[in-house]
Amino acid sequence: MGRIRSLSIALTLALHFTIISVFGQTGRDSDITLGSSITANGGESLPNWASSSGEFAFGFKLIDQTTNPYLLAIWFDKIPSKTVVWYAQFGENKSRAPIGSKVSILNNGSGLILSDQQGRELWRAQISGSVASASMLDDGNFVLRSSNNTNNAAVNAWESFNNPTDTIMPGTVLEVGDSMSSRRSDEDYSRGRFRLVVQEDGNVVLNPLALPTDFTYKSYYGSGTASANSSESGARLRFDDSAGLYVEGRNGQRLSMAGTSNIDPRAFVYYRASLDFDGVFSLYSHPRGSTDVNQNWTRVWSVPDDICESLSGELGSGACGFNSYCVLKEKKPSCECPRGYSFIDQQDRFSGCKPDFRLPSCEEGWNSSSNSYQMTRLTNADWPLADFEQLKPYKEQNCSDTCREDCLCAVAIFRDNTCWKKKLPLSNGKFNANIRSTAFIKVGKKDDPLQNPNTVCEPSPPPPPPKRTNKSTFILLGSLLGSSVFFNFVLLTSLAVVLLHTHLKRRNPIVGSEEGAVLGSNLRSFSYKELEEATNGFREEIGRGAFGTVFKGSLGTIGSRNLVAIKKLDKVHVQEGEKEFKTEVSVIAKTHHKNLVQLLGFCQEGPQRLLVYEFMSNGSLSSFLFVDPKPNWYQRNQIVLGIARGLAYLHEECSNQIIHCDIKPQNILLDDYFSARISDFGLAKRLMANQTRTLTGIRGTRGYVAMEWFRSTPITAKVDVYSFGVVLLEVVSCRKSVELELEGEERYILTDWAYDSYVERRLSDLVERDVEALNDMRRVEMLVKIAIWCTQEEPSIRPSMKKVLHMLEGLVEVPNPPCPVPRTTTYN
Repeated sequence: MGRIRSLSIALTLALHFTIISVFGQTGRDSDITLGSSITANGGESLPNWASSSGEFAFGFKLIDQTTNPYLLAIWFDKIPSKTVVWYAQFGENKSRAPIGSKVSILNNGSGLILSDQQGRELWRAQISGSVASASMLDDGNFVLRSSNNTNNAAVNAWESFNNPTDTIMPGTVLEVGDSMSSRRSDEDYSRGRFRLVVQEDGNVVLNPLALPTDFTYKSYYGSGTASANSSESGARLRFDDSAGLYVEGRNGQRLSMAGTSNIDPRAFVYYRASLDFDGVFSLYSHPRGSTDVNQNWTRVWSVPDDICESLSGELGSGACGFNSYCVLKEKKPSCECPRGYSFIDQQDRFSGCKPDFRLPSCEEGWNSSSNSYQMTRLTNADWPLADFEQLKPYKEQNCSDTCREDCLCAVAIFRDNTCWKKKLPLSNGKFNANIRSTAFIKVGKKDDPLQNPNTVCEPSPPPPPPKRTNKSTFILLGSLLGSSVFFNFVLLTSLAVVLLHTHLKRRNPIVGSEEGAVLGSNLRSFSYKELEEATNGFREEIGRGAFGTVFKGSLGTIGSRNLVAIKKLDKVHVQEGEKEFKTEVSVIAKTHHKNLVQLLGFCQEGPQRLLVYEFMSNGSLSSFLFVDPKPNWYQRNQIVLGIARGLAYLHEECSNQIIHCDIKPQNILLDDYFSARISDFGLAKRLMANQTRTLTGIRGTRGYVAMEWFRSTPITAKVDVYSFGVVLLEVVSCRKSVELELEGEERYILTDWAYDSYVERRLSDLVERDVEALNDMRRVEMLVKIAIWCTQEEPSIRPSMKKVLHMLEGLVEVPNPPCPVPRTTTYN
């Protein structure tokens, strides 16, 4: 017993001295002398001023490869992410410094200054008194020590803790009147849309800003620490050394902000509190000493709980930009555009949305033509505080019709027999299952010529001129050369251009015969350099497949939109990849369907093989589907129909049947309207008209592959039917096909669980907490029955995709399915 007690005492003392070593070094940090400087002379590994423990560093941090690539910043230096906790802001809302910039502690004691390569001042620390030295402390505070110390007590002329940007650290105190601002985005360190302020009444509030001004809209969060009794009201926001984050009263009482009192000791964990660019104020933790590059900061606490709901006022756009709507995902806002709209800035989803059609004009009367506009439906959505007319009592269909016919109306909201008509810009948009409204959104009809003002009718090309021999050509030239000097000049110039073009075409053929046929399908051949520039050196990866990686790019030559997705075949697969490349080009070039991703061009240059696709702004079905709250039930049904239509086209409407072989949510992309687009024909197998089956190696993805892949049997289009059945169940339940971490092993495999739920009449388990689906159980049952038919183990029992589509559309009845084990009956 005594030995155990001794060991306990020893461990306690060891921990005590560890904590002292972590937090007791503030006074021992090495001084940075006057005249010291750091220059951002290019590259990433630059000198910096580190704290004595190496926990933090002050200096230039490389952000990107632009002309102004550096931040003057403080960051965590012992974790892979090198998270920034402070940065200098200067000029007209700027924070980025160019190559050649220099930060100096001036010899004359006048402080810390940031200047560019020409010596022009960019930023200066606003000091009190003169500076004797500087130090990067182990708590993350960078200080300029004053030379005017009294009674041998250290006095700071300036410190980063008193001048926060978007983050505060343990040890920071914000007094009445102090504030901090968010950045514009994760990668844009200029001033953002939100501000935290300690008000004179003792409240700590979060306000949206009316950028580019300093005007603040009504607060969307308050700490509730104001009091009629001034001695009991809040005085400061304190983030103490034990990582407690709270408002301290004027009487010294701790007025705790809910959720921030029970946290792990700082000896083992880093903490920071940040006003994120999306307006959520969060307390984060990160394990000390972790070198795992995949280790992210964990959100311990945040306010407000629902910013989509909290940030709603008569002024401003709301949590997201104008004409968009906010969806809460893990207490963070996600901004979406309604169908028929797209983001003003594709790189900034908080920028708001713009219509992708020509707005109706009221100059020709109040009615907007039903031939030019239609209404799309979005349930559980609203844009409050943007009404210009209310109609009550009213029917739902009349609500939609009256908005479509009104030139001022952009959206109509229907709820409880009441219709609210709204005009642009729409503000405070939000979407969640608790909103019992239906939004009718006016959009342009794509086939209306008024919505395509740039489209012109081109005359039919004239018939080709009769071929002439070289002799007749020279006779013609001779007869024309004497007409006039001007005409001769024009003719000779034109002839030179034609001859040069012919010479270059013969000398540098672009493609072979097979690729030439592809070019005849309105595809463009790109050079590798063009695509390298379009992707900024293949920088932003948005997907990865069996044979290649997909990058986001920008090309100003692809129609009216310039965002593209560029698939680059991996060099390790060049030999097989070339065959795969030609397969993709030849297959996709001949397919045209609204539910397939369109191929725009390709590159075949040396060993490089690339494909250029249209960019899908709403990502993959995988990223859309597996979120909380669950996506809209109506949208999910439309997505299922789109996938079925695309597969039915590939199987039965192409000249050569195409088997996709890898249908899964990652290969289903969503366009601007959240319509399903089937992508990645890299695994496609073509069947000639006289074939019904093909032999191939095992392909596809775990959880979505049919049993015949594992047998020595030919592969047919029924493998896609099986995969579609699995995806259909995923869309219904909003869960993945295999989830081994769930409680109860009966739920591990979605296909097994779905069949058991169907047999035991427990289909509501598949759509638990999905209010819309629970109110539409007849549709849920029909979809599950179709999925069970599709996932039969015996291929011959599975219906064709055309039959599946007819069942989904309600054209044929869905019979009760058998158990998914081999049977002798078929359903084709």
